Amino acid sequence: MVFSDEEIYKAVKHYLPKVNEYVKSHGGDIKLLGVKDGIVYIELTGTCHGCSMSLMTTKMVVQKQLRELISPELNVINVDGTEQNRLPDEYYTDKGDEAELDNSKKEKLFDKIKKYF
Repeated sequence: MVFSDEEIYKAVKHYLPKVNEYVKSHGGDIKLLGVKDGIVYIELTGTCHGCSMSLMTTKMVVQKQLRELISPELNVINVDGTEQNRLPDEYYTDKGDEAELDNSKKEKLFDKIKKYF
């Protein structure tokens, strides 16, 4: 891929409202989690979260449209809780967005603050 993870993230963030129209029409939403090695990680939320058609939506709607808008080499993964579709430990996300913490970081944070409760 000729684009950096940061460039891909910013492009996806820019085009996401357009791509999200279909998902919203079904009562769902798309949350951009991050980009790692040119792979875009999203989470389908609302009625689309856990839907049996979520893989089809990810590949035939989200990935297809983003490939048309950004790059034909772009791959999109819906982080759905399965091992093969998990968010990597490190990935690019816009520093201005809410920081996404993986479970191990959350546990360490909870361990640090629980003595105060």
